[in-house]
Amino acid sequence: MADLREQIVARPAGTPIRLAKPTSNLFRFREPPGRAGLDVSAFTGVLDVDTTARTADVGGMTTYEDLVDATLPHGLVPFVVPQLKTITLGGAVAGLGIESPSFRSGMPHESVLEMDILTPDGEVVLVTPDNEHAELFRGFPNSYGTLGYALRLRIALEPVKPFVRLRHVRFPDAVRCAAGIEEICANGTYRDERVDFLDGVMFSGDELYLTLGRYTDEVPQLSDYTGQRIFYQSIRNRVTDHLTIRDYLWRWDTDWFWCSKALGVQNPVVRRLWPKRYLRSDVYRKIIAFDRRHQLYDRLSKLRREPAREPVIQDVELPVERLPEFLEFFDKEIGISPVWLCPLRMRESWSLYPMETGRLYVNVGFWATVPLGPGEVDGTYNRLIESKVTELGGHKSLYSTSYFEEDEFWMAYDGETYRKLKEAYDPDGRLPDLYSKCVRNQ
Repeated sequence: MADLREQIVARPAGTPIRLAKPTSNLFRFREPPGRAGLDVSAFTGVLDVDTTARTADVGGMTTYEDLVDATLPHGLVPFVVPQLKTITLGGAVAGLGIESPSFRSGMPHESVLEMDILTPDGEVVLVTPDNEHAELFRGFPNSYGTLGYALRLRIALEPVKPFVRLRHVRFPDAVRCAAGIEEICANGTYRDERVDFLDGVMFSGDELYLTLGRYTDEVPQLSDYTGQRIFYQSIRNRVTDHLTIRDYLWRWDTDWFWCSKALGVQNPVVRRLWPKRYLRSDVYRKIIAFDRRHQLYDRLSKLRREPAREPVIQDVELPVERLPEFLEFFDKEIGISPVWLCPLRMRESWSLYPMETGRLYVNVGFWATVPLGPGEVDGTYNRLIESKVTELGGHKSLYSTSYFEEDEFWMAYDGETYRKLKEAYDPDGRLPDLYSKCVRNQ
């Protein structure tokens, strides 16, 4: 920690402070920090797994893949494991995360017991829910590294069983799908069978599925979606399925949900030739980042005289009762499919992502591009989505591009509380504020 503090203190005022991380799951692309980034390599790895207390002490730059590898042999995992292997613990807490147990366990930061946070002035403070830094504890989620960096986290773990049984249930429209979500989340069961995991996929307005997962000790057979077979395609073709707990946790990573299709990886010929070790979300993101830096796809599209396309990469949370209205709007105005659905219920109140405690929301995730029509400029469709989400009382995650006006941004993300935290922990403004980082991409 002393070395890291020296790195920060040595930087002249006005010099940007960024982490030198080998991976990123953000979709606000910037040039890599290179030598200018803070060396945080010492804060990777699992420091301790306490099987009695069911806790883990973890470096903030530790990936969930490494964490799961350390806890699973003890029959334990974090309460919520985000879908992609290289998401880090610190990143999931500062930038939020979600997965299929979120209807019962909230978001990853709700399992955090304490953190060591490096503040912009080089100090390291122990942050807990009830010490003198309790306000920072509640305001750190959704701060995206603008209040400091989590160097160590202690998190709660839950016991698991070796296998997960899946049921894929089809719904003919969004109204009945939303009603199914409400019923399952209220009872924790579906047709008298316990539900430990719940997410879903909308392929079209009349083809929606909820995937219900349940822990089990024994299975009749196992499926494998780490090679030639593709998980999301199985949802339409199978009523029941069985996976190991590890394969279940990473079922989306092999094909980046379904986004690997855009890179040709779902083509059977390409897939046979593609090394299995590179069927990973971090590999695909590096390819996309390279393309964004060099604008290869855009140049090729211009040569083909194809219309410009706007990346529409977002996760939004809607109250469950407004989900059908949003999906109808999305299907008509945006037209991207498939779309991911993931119910969640926040267990507590968190300052910078103000969602009602105990209220049922549904995360809607969509990651593709939309062709721009005559006179339409980049941002047209993202802005349309932002307006609709706000109108319906929802929230938008900030890992990708945003177009909010500054006043509406601070209304949505509790600007008053944020300014107090900024004054307390970064009075000299050594880190950009949340709007500058997440909207202006500074």
